[in-house]
Amino acid sequence: MKALCWHGANDVRVDNVPDPTIINPRDAIVKITSTAICGSDLHLYDGFIPTMQSGDIMGHEFMGEVVELGSQVKNLKKGDRVVIPFTISCGSCFFCNRDLWSLCDNSNPNAGLAEKMFGHSPAGLFGYSHLTGGYAGGQAEYARVPFADVGPLKIPDGLSDEQVLFLTDIFPTGYMAAENCDIQPGDTVAVWGCGPVGQFAIRSAFMLGADRVIAIDRVPERLQMAAAAKAEIINYEEMDAGEAVTEMTGGRGPDSCIDAVGMEAHGTGLDALYDKAKQAVRLESDRPTALRQVILACRKGGTVSIPGVYGGFVDKVPLGAAFNKGLTMKMRQTHVHRYLRPLLERVQKGEIDPSFVITHRMKLDEAPHAYEIFKQKKDNCIKVVLKP
Repeated sequence: MKALCWHGANDVRVDNVPDPTIINPRDAIVKITSTAICGSDLHLYDGFIPTMQSGDIMGHEFMGEVVELGSQVKNLKKGDRVVIPFTISCGSCFFCNRDLWSLCDNSNPNAGLAEKMFGHSPAGLFGYSHLTGGYAGGQAEYARVPFADVGPLKIPDGLSDEQVLFLTDIFPTGYMAAENCDIQPGDTVAVWGCGPVGQFAIRSAFMLGADRVIAIDRVPERLQMAAAAKAEIINYEEMDAGEAVTEMTGGRGPDSCIDAVGMEAHGTGLDALYDKAKQAVRLESDRPTALRQVILACRKGGTVSIPGVYGGFVDKVPLGAAFNKGLTMKMRQTHVHRYLRPLLERVQKGEIDPSFVITHRMKLDEAPHAYEIFKQKKDNCIKVVLKP
């Protein structure tokens, strides 16, 4: 089959690789009908996530048709259309039983490696380095899905791939980011980063009752998409974002601030130059410019929500500000399984059509070019869907 494979920083190629096979009786094989490039895939593309190996198949946002089942998978049948959560979860461990799916104890075969990095291992993830299991991803024609009796969600007739594809990651991630804010009537939520996750966080904040949402970015088409959702926008290259949100909230600061940027944040200040230099020589793994800003901008007693991916160690984080302002900080890989059915119901009711975020539809063979335009923000690219 064809699959997009990682061969080094800024080097991805569509290769011919062996078809996946059933390894465990709880596996399924899915013929992929739609897959997408996620902003967190760029961290792999740029070479900032350790333990990637040449030939690893990328991608964790995918859906398709079941073509083969292990003997213990009784909830699916061949021909079912399914979306696949990017987090791989067993469904029966301490954490799965507490609805903490992205912390599954049994799905990462390289747990010992992850423990050295994080203290404890998170769940396995599709297409996201050997630190999280080394599983083949979904930017391919077929994929093996472990624990298929737990993860995949069957899609009812009448919904297109593009309406449900983002249930795999970015819609639940953006929704979780807003849910973490415990939004109350009259609240103002500020969202740093208007990429795909930020766009879903903006719309989810409104769905959950926010009175105002302020969106911060520098890319015009992203800001325009945020404005179309009734967000108030700030271009941080034209003004200081922290000062602007303080002024827009009468000096108090937003009730909640969302960091939808993560480990490769851009900025205009000296701290951004500092981070870029330290990251380049691997003295710092992540660039936390946005994280610093959300902590400093959030009102006293407010909430900082972090859906943006952080992979390692960051410097100069104003923990004193977070402590002295009494901030609540919430962060995690998304417990996708928790949100699948509730968000599918919102799509079915017409409360949101997640396909709004798609700007490019391309063939799998075009994936290397898609990564380039997505990274470089060329051709007004916000979200790419690939068709194997």
